[in-house]
Amino acid sequence: MEVIRVVVVDDHAVVRRGLVELFAGAGDIEVVADVDDGSAALAAVTEQNPNVVLMDLSMPGMNGVEATRQLSEHAPGVAVVILTSFSEQGRILDAIDAGAAGYLLKDAAPDELFRGVRAAAAGEAPFSPRAAKALLNRTAQREATELTHREREVLACVASGLPNKLIARRLGISEKTVKSHLTSVFQRIGVTDRTQAALWAQRHGVA
Repeated sequence: MEVIRVVVVDDHAVVRRGLVELFAGAGDIEVVADVDDGSAALAAVTEQNPNVVLMDLSMPGMNGVEATRQLSEHAPGVAVVILTSFSEQGRILDAIDAGAAGYLLKDAAPDELFRGVRAAAAGEAPFSPRAAKALLNRTAQREATELTHREREVLACVASGLPNKLIARRLGISEKTVKSHLTSVFQRIGVTDRTQAALWAQRHGVA
């Protein structure tokens, strides 16, 4: 059995000690270093060559996001998994943009932490449900912003329940053009009919 080498980064000694003891019972996971800030994390990774780094976000000195960014540049083979109590979308997205491979919360059950470390070591991306939801929301927001102004107008009309003929009249375009825009909109937002498009528009503020 190949042992997964882990570096734990957290400014609270009690949390670090708890994680060390927790992973000692996993069998295939070994904490090779536990440190209290981002700078120490960089040094520990250089010295210990771990598979996974469990990274807190809020720490004095170099915070978790900056440490993750530097590790993603200088040690791209090491999977950084954020382990924090913060579940705000902004913090999650900052961490992912910095190169984090996953995002778990400290209230996770031990089995979830074990699975997360194993998944990260295998090249997968472990996310808590709340973190995954934040990523899905961002994806949806990006898709919405990628619609052209006219496509958004057509989609808003669909969400209002207007048929193609009235949409064409309201926007001063032909029904054929309306149909063309709708085909494009459906493909962009991943729906197959007007009802789904209307619901998507309402959920994402296009209606």
